Amino acid sequence: MNKILVANRGEIALRIMRSAREMGIRTVAVFSAADREALHVRYADEAVFIGPAPASQSYLCADKIIEACLATGTDAIHPGYGFLSENASFAKQVKEAGLILIGPTPEAMAVMGNKLSAKAAALQYHIPMVPGTEEAITNIEEAKKRAAEIGFPILIKAAAGGGGKGMRIVESIGVFDEQMQLAVSEAESAFGDGAVFIERYVTSPRHIEIQVLGDTHGNIVHLFERECSIQRRHQKVIEEAPSSILTPEIRERMGKCAVDVARSVNYTGAGTVEFILDENLDFFFLEMNTRLQVEHPVTEFITGLDLVKEQIRIARGEALAYTQDDLKIIGHAIELRVYAEDPQQNFLPDIGVLKTYRTPKGNGVRVDDGFEEGMEIPVYYDPMIAKLITYGANREEAISRMLRAIAEYDITGIQTTLDFGKFVLSHEAFTSGNFDTNFVNKYFNPDVQEEPDENEALIAALTAVMQLKKNKRSAVTVAAAPAENNWLRNRKKY
Repeated sequence: MNKILVANRGEIALRIMRSAREMGIRTVAVFSAADREALHVRYADEAVFIGPAPASQSYLCADKIIEACLATGTDAIHPGYGFLSENASFAKQVKEAGLILIGPTPEAMAVMGNKLSAKAAALQYHIPMVPGTEEAITNIEEAKKRAAEIGFPILIKAAAGGGGKGMRIVESIGVFDEQMQLAVSEAESAFGDGAVFIERYVTSPRHIEIQVLGDTHGNIVHLFERECSIQRRHQKVIEEAPSSILTPEIRERMGKCAVDVARSVNYTGAGTVEFILDENLDFFFLEMNTRLQVEHPVTEFITGLDLVKEQIRIARGEALAYTQDDLKIIGHAIELRVYAEDPQQNFLPDIGVLKTYRTPKGNGVRVDDGFEEGMEIPVYYDPMIAKLITYGANREEAISRMLRAIAEYDITGIQTTLDFGKFVLSHEAFTSGNFDTNFVNKYFNPDVQEEPDENEALIAALTAVMQLKKNKRSAVTVAAAPAENNWLRNRKKY
């Protein structure tokens, strides 16, 4: 394998290219009109323009990606995450073109890409499942009966896709029909597939995932867990490894289950098996992501492995150089996704120019990004600016190092999730490990992120007095119109 095309953009494209360069492998970047000056384009050995800014006309065009490979004499494609990374049809096209996909087989991707077929495969190994339906709902009345047997609240979920789309919590039988229609409609809109199923709704879940690696020689190992319970809109914001709540016994059982799920589809490459953990520490299979995860750096820190290099070696046909017994957890790592979002406005995406952009440095700090000062955050793609990762000898050191790194991270020109990260990592529920996926709803009040100091209180009091005097002088006051969010304003153009 002499040359790899990275079918992605931004920080993940750069991250893959750096590992490939260390292995002596040349890289090819692809880019849209919005990414002509992007860092991944400048870093690669070659770059190919693939179309207009919208992803549907560039990064999601399988034919253009394969054409770029053939034109540059590329051996393999690394899809990163997002875009085409879990598209079984694309994986099949790559194979038919005589190219290597650095990822699982199209067959494994297809099975695990649908939650119902994934559950069926996992059941072959008796993996614990949340009580629910094992097939798509076709009869509403039968579904209602099953929901009553499971007990409310229940969760309606789309069989295809993820990210919280096509997902509805149903509290009672009276709203079942309405929520079912909404879930089906959203699933059809997001994934082109309206199939849904139901599960018991776990009210206080922890989201725990297990990293797995499988080679083409039948060897499969797990690289322990990641805790991903700090979420907004069912999407992760902060992840850590290992989890603060798992006992060695639960970790071993979850790891074995994850390996069995991978074995059920003869999995090759890097993948992640996701579970939910309830208040009794019982775990249940959710799904499998057949790609590299955004949060893979925390696993790299605690295992000492480079997961991208492992993916490439597996794709070259090499066997894993270690067994499960060789793997150990060393230290603790935390990742904060630094999004161009405004936590004060329900995490609404923001765009603009990075007027100031200075990253933190020092021992145990890693920043995976794809931007530099003066660059613009485009409206077309996911608003993540960077992944900020810290590592320590233990959880306390990783947390304190993250707080230091957040304080050193200097970004102006747009709103970000840095202050939100500080709020979470300073909160007693997080530091104690006593939290679940409801953390944001339970604890995050955008108007009160931290206790004001005495000077702030004095300024607030003086401001209130001045405003009171002003109101007395004027019988009529006119409220200023709230500023429109940059992301929303620009979105209207496209």
